[in-house]
Amino acid sequence: MNKEKKFILPEKEIPTQWYNIMADMKNKPKPLLNPATREAIKPEDLYPVFNEECSKQELNTTDVWIDIPEEVRDKYKIYRSTPMVRAYELEKALDTPAHIYFKNESVSPVGSHKLNSALAQAYYCKKQGITNITTETGAGQWGTALSFAAKAFGLELAVYMVKISFEQKPYRRSLMQAWGAHVIASPSMSTKAGRKILTENPKYQGSLGTAISEAIELALQTTNCKYTLGSVLNHVALHQTVIGLEAEKQMEMADDYPDVVIGCFGGGSNFSGISFPFMRHKINGDNNTRFVAAEPSSCPKLTRGVFQYDFGDEAGYTPLFPMYTLGHQFQPAHIHAGGLRYHGAGQIVSQLMNDNLMEAMDIPQLESFDAGILFAQTEGILPAPESNHAIAAAIREAKKAKEEGTKKTILFNLSGHGFVDMTAYDQYLSGDLTNYFLSDNDITKTTDLLEKII
Repeated sequence: MNKEKKFILPEKEIPTQWYNIMADMKNKPKPLLNPATREAIKPEDLYPVFNEECSKQELNTTDVWIDIPEEVRDKYKIYRSTPMVRAYELEKALDTPAHIYFKNESVSPVGSHKLNSALAQAYYCKKQGITNITTETGAGQWGTALSFAAKAFGLELAVYMVKISFEQKPYRRSLMQAWGAHVIASPSMSTKAGRKILTENPKYQGSLGTAISEAIELALQTTNCKYTLGSVLNHVALHQTVIGLEAEKQMEMADDYPDVVIGCFGGGSNFSGISFPFMRHKINGDNNTRFVAAEPSSCPKLTRGVFQYDFGDEAGYTPLFPMYTLGHQFQPAHIHAGGLRYHGAGQIVSQLMNDNLMEAMDIPQLESFDAGILFAQTEGILPAPESNHAIAAAIREAKKAKEEGTKKTILFNLSGHGFVDMTAYDQYLSGDLTNYFLSDNDITKTTDLLEKII
């Protein structure tokens, strides 16, 4: 067993291809549907909203490996490979026989994993001759990443930021503006979708579903403009697999292999990124590694939602996605892990969940912050509130290993740092944060509205 603490790949080992898990899945995800015709979506159906290359990647179920453009890989070299670290001090604090590793995506220029897909999507838009792009952001990590990527490739960007996060996280907003993005609190009066929501509920603090509706509407109404998304979609999960592909090689350097792989879960981008490269071996029957998605108890689509076709946004502009969902009209609690406040799960993850190839845990807000503080005190990094959920799940697994007296290797993705989330930590340290729990009725009042297609 290698006793080093940090494992970093040389530049030449940065992946040259992304891994497309759909090509290996025995049960392919159910198709996206046109909501008007109920027919399966084709790539050209997505062209009005997305750039053409990402539209093709979205529906690609045959190519296992997809080349990373050299222009994107050159940008990756700014911060990749990211370190994989053995969390010795956390292990010591927990007095566990488990080996705990984390992949540190917080070292990117924007402080999170989101840049892995932002650079790819901005590049494909630029290559197609697109000049303007739109997006939504919850906690701000995706908006920040895309702002940096848009500036790197000379694109104009408008970001609809969920209003509660717009107010809670002003420094995220400032980062986006520093890189040249135009940031709008959502819901807003600038779109038909936003005006409708504000008319019905003037005090509504927003959701990712609402912000997606506004960003898509603006893209459709703006000349030479496309919409970009930071999670949920298949091509986003594809781009994020650089995380797990690097981690595989780093695990070899450590002479170890994970028994359980963990990622926090909102729509699925960082969970997919750390998990899918390892999961291909489980699909092929080579091992029995467990894969755990850690979601907030206040937005538990994987643990308590339904597997059904649903819209990806609140206004119904998107195709119908086969997903674990709480219903696109679900209004999540105002937790500080804004990136996890999404009503549904990605198409691929939902199928994997339905096939029992992965599992999920729901984590209360206070437990997640307890875990984040312990991690900061032992490993020296203050995590993003979203990442705290993965840490909490890793701690649960480590404690279980101690109770059982088993030697277990745990790998989780530290998806981002929390250095611009100090308002959340201030409230936690002051005792002002609370847990949010949903009754069955809270869930069924939105899931019962879904048309039963599956």
